[in-house]
Amino acid sequence: MALVAPAGPVPADLLEKALPVLRGWGVEVRVGPCVRASPGSPPYLSGPDAARAAELTEAWLDPGVRCVVAARGGYGVQRMLELVDWAALRAAGPKVLAGSSDITALHRAVDVHLGLSTLFSPMPASVLFDDFAVEHLRRSLFEPERNLVVRGGSALVPGRASGRLTGGNLSLLAAGIGTPEQGSARDAVVLLEDVTESVYRLDRMLTQLLRSGWFSGVRGIVLGSWAACGDAADIRALVVDRLVPLGVPLVEEFGFGHVASSPTLPLGVPVTLDADLGTLTFDSPALT
Repeated sequence: MALVAPAGPVPADLLEKALPVLRGWGVEVRVGPCVRASPGSPPYLSGPDAARAAELTEAWLDPGVRCVVAARGGYGVQRMLELVDWAALRAAGPKVLAGSSDITALHRAVDVHLGLSTLFSPMPASVLFDDFAVEHLRRSLFEPERNLVVRGGSALVPGRASGRLTGGNLSLLAAGIGTPEQGSARDAVVLLEDVTESVYRLDRMLTQLLRSGWFSGVRGIVLGSWAACGDAADIRALVVDRLVPLGVPLVEEFGFGHVASSPTLPLGVPVTLDADLGTLTFDSPALT
């Protein structure tokens, strides 16, 4: 396993707390140079764009590494995507990518450039890497057949839908419009979540995705946490206004994202959403 820092600087105390947990899984954990580096310039990055791209590339090309885990999110993944040698990563064969938040941009890139499924998961150097998050990520990596059904949330629009799971952090999905990695929700069940965004900003991002046609052909929608994004009633009203008219099964408060006890959710794999039961059922283990 390789820990990388493709976005923001990594809090040293949280890193040192997480490393024994990861090593307790019986794996060697290789820590990338940007993970332990002092904040870069600008200080909201873990290092220069070229250094972060090189860290990711070296981890992926290392034959002893089967899983690349983002130590934390923050901001910065989009700045380095064009510096990654995607042809070299393809030649290295399939690996597993795990992370969330800003790592949504990297999930999209791995999907578009490598055609691989990935894990939208809590990250080790985070206060949200609690016992539940740790165990669910561990099972997703080593016992994926135990995570075939994930439960949570309640229906805003009832019904069942099947499709490929995609999405992630709303801000990053909106920021990806017009880039090579923008993708779309066609024939997909979409995950959406965010943190510290005002309701009007969530409105703007959803509207951008809607007007761009990104949601065209969507099969279903699963909403996670909206931590520190404002009043829950206002967010629900926004969802009713912007997403319910799409007429597809829609579940809210599914319990993933910037929230305690968040599950790991494989992206790029076929799933069935049952909004009435509040379940996501994976047709097969993601990592077989």
